[in-house]
Amino acid sequence: MSAKRDIYITEVALRDGSHAISHQYKLEQVRRLAQALDKANVPYIEVSHGDGLGGSSLQYGRSLTEEMELIEGAVDVCEQAKIAVLLLPGIGTQSELKQAAKLGVKMARIATHVKEADISPQHIALAKELGMETVGFLMMSHMATVEELVEQAKLMENYGADTVYVVDSAGALLPHQVKERIRALKDKLQVNIGFHGHNNLSLAMGNTLAALEEGATRIDGSIRCLGAGAGNTQTEVLAAVLDRMNIETGIDIYKMMDIAEEIVALILPQPQEITRDSLVMGYAGVYSSFLLHAKRASEKFNVDARDILIELGKRKVVGGQEDMIVDVAAELALKQEKANSR
Repeated sequence: MSAKRDIYITEVALRDGSHAISHQYKLEQVRRLAQALDKANVPYIEVSHGDGLGGSSLQYGRSLTEEMELIEGAVDVCEQAKIAVLLLPGIGTQSELKQAAKLGVKMARIATHVKEADISPQHIALAKELGMETVGFLMMSHMATVEELVEQAKLMENYGADTVYVVDSAGALLPHQVKERIRALKDKLQVNIGFHGHNNLSLAMGNTLAALEEGATRIDGSIRCLGAGAGNTQTEVLAAVLDRMNIETGIDIYKMMDIAEEIVALILPQPQEITRDSLVMGYAGVYSSFLLHAKRASEKFNVDARDILIELGKRKVVGGQEDMIVDVAAELALKQEKANSR
């Protein structure tokens, strides 16, 4: 018997959390975590490379384990939870989406930059044809006005998305901005509205609650904050907070606490916290998965990672332009060298 729910939480540690561990998930880790989440009554579990299907590459980071193996492993151990995947058109392909569907994936989250929803219709349509629940995922939502966001969200609704998400990829939105965006989508769209937050400004939980106040019913969380940058809204904490608010998630809070402590803590290379690098990402408004790339470029070119991230923000660089991180670092190093030689 399925649990009663007022809102539906998608656990993203096995996708967004991939960024935090440089995409080095092992099959046994994914199977163990997915099975535990399933037993805790989590309704949706997202599994794929951090940058979605097809993300394993030199540009985005090579996966330790082929993602279809991870997806198959998660599907195999789940009895009630539905496995979801993320797909960014241009990185993932229709072929990979079909393969995921054959493995038993039940939800496809089609992600685009907030002003590029028009590249998603064929992937949304295919997901619907494959019998998947389909989500439109508008990344870097802080980079669009409320009016632009509504326009893009309506495109995804018209393409067939069952849900459209406001995605705070950089952890840059403030609570009043989240409220404005969710309220506008709730007023103008007929489909479910969702919210995906990052904690770079310590606002993931506050922003999530703001989204819920305005009518969002689909929420993303990451257990023990395992996600890009400073992580996402912490799932086990969110479940506890919502229980205090008498909002039904159907999730077993004690089991989630145990999973966080006994499974996920062992996966994390270090605790998820707001470091100077993740803070500057929220401040600059850059994609949270840029953190590890910026740190590597910082070491290689001997420039401050904060300067790299701030410059990326000024140039409005978005997910899919990771190659620009090295270019920016090299340019900053050259400027620094010239300044020092004067």
